[in-house]
Amino acid sequence: MATQHTYRVIVRGKWDHLTAEARAQLLAEVDDHGLAQMRFTPEGSLAYDAALHAFSYRYVIASDAALGEEMAAALGEEKAEGALRAAGLGYRELRATATDMDTMKINRKDR
Repeated sequence: MATQHTYRVIVRGKWDHLTAEARAQLLAEVDDHGLAQMRFTPEGSLAYDAALHAFSYRYVIASDAALGEEMAAALGEEKAEGALRAAGLGYRELRATATDMDTMKINRKDR
């Protein structure tokens, strides 16, 4: 069995061709998707502001360590695409970055 690692994935994109209904829905929920609500979760956390220019999703993804961060990033993009399509929201320029939390070195300052 392959070793699983936990990745934090951030998927960024831009809104594209939003309908009037989609814009109204996003604006109605903008307070629920600000900086204070950003979390890394398996289901994904969507963040955007009232300008409706760009957005980001944050995911926690467990993936085969041998496949690395590239696979985790691809899985994050897939999840974001699925969520955006399911919500009927137009988007473009998706790009993802992943961080392997199991290999991350934490530098702690001595007090």
